[in-house]
Amino acid sequence: QVQVVESGGGWVQAGGSLRLSCAASGSIVSINAMGWFRQAPGKQRDLVAGITADNTNYADSVKGRFTISRDNAKNTVHLQMNILKPEDTAVYYCYAAGTSNPHNNYERLENFESWGQGTQVTVSS
Repeated sequence: QVQVVESGGGWVQAGGSLRLSCAASGSIVSINAMGWFRQAPGKQRDLVAGITADNTNYADSVKGRFTISRDNAKNTVHLQMNILKPEDTAVYYCYAAGTSNPHNNYERLENFESWGQGTQVTVSS
C-alpha cells in the first residue's frame, strides 16, 4: 500500500502565504504524478495543481499565486500558496499516482492512486 500524508495547513489572513507539504510512502516503485485538489463546503473537489516529470498545471484561479514543486528522491510535493484569498478556504487533499510493489515481487507490480486525509486551509478577510 501507498500512504499519503499532508501537512502545513492552517489559518492566515488574506494576502498571506502558506506552504503545504505532502509525502508518499510505502511500496513505491515510481510516481508518475502528484498534486493537490481542494474542496470547499458544499462544493465538489477540484484540481488546484498537478505535477509530472514533464509538466505542471494549475487551476486558473491560482495561476500566478500558487507554485507546485516536487522532490522525486523523497516522494514529496509542496504547494507554495501566496496572496491567499478568502475563496481559497477549503480542505486541501494531496494525491499520488504511479506504480507500487505490494507483493514484493517485481513481476506483480500494480498501479496505485492514493489520497491523503486532507488539511484545512482557512483564509480570513
